[in-house]
Amino acid sequence: MSRYNLPRRSVASIIIATLCFSCNSIDRETQKSQANAQQNLQPSIVYGDLIVNSVSDYLMIPVSMFPDANQGEKSWIETPSRSYEDRQNIYNIIFYSKKDASTNALLNRKAVIKSFDLIEKKTTGEPIQRFWLYRIIDKDTNEDNKLDYKDASIGYFSDLSGRNLQQITPDNTQLNSWKIVQSMGAIFLEIVKDTNSDKEFDTKRYIRVNLDNPSIGKEIISNQLEDKIKSYIK
Repeated sequence: MSRYNLPRRSVASIIIATLCFSCNSIDRETQKSQANAQQNLQPSIVYGDLIVNSVSDYLMIPVSMFPDANQGEKSWIETPSRSYEDRQNIYNIIFYSKKDASTNALLNRKAVIKSFDLIEKKTTGEPIQRFWLYRIIDKDTNEDNKLDYKDASIGYFSDLSGRNLQQITPDNTQLNSWKIVQSMGAIFLEIVKDTNSDKEFDTKRYIRVNLDNPSIGKEIISNQLEDKIKSYIK
């Protein structure tokens, strides 16, 4: 009895082993094909919803990508009520003139636009001046090969056509929030600095930017005043 059972069991074992080897080979080939397909998948441009603002002579079209290697966690930074912020990263904005149908792009470099807000300067007896205020990530400050919420987000102004882009907050900071003081013709911006160069933004500061002549703002609390305040507290 045992003479005939041994060969049968051996044949069955060989068949099972062959089937397992074939399945493993198929699985490996499938995984390899999927990996190659992902590598060969090139990002494509995705146009967002058309933005029409009644006070502007320009229509705006946000530009995103799919798939997006830089897409990360939603930014923790809050934005004022009159803001535009997309769930996807915005890499550029196209401006289309209502008057002459001309078009232009906001940026000429790789960057992520985290938000953009309409800013108004109101002076009695004068026309209202309007700007776009952007939070833009254009440097990989934490060196993780991505542009996301962990990197510096810099404040920029442009006119309503998306031209004359002007930086208004210092490098290597994150723009958090802002307040316009119309009586002073100024905007006060809350920024967060990396004071110890550990690639973490941890120190809050306030800067002032004059709306008549915008440029990179100056901190309103001097180091001397801060040192005095620390001496009172300690």
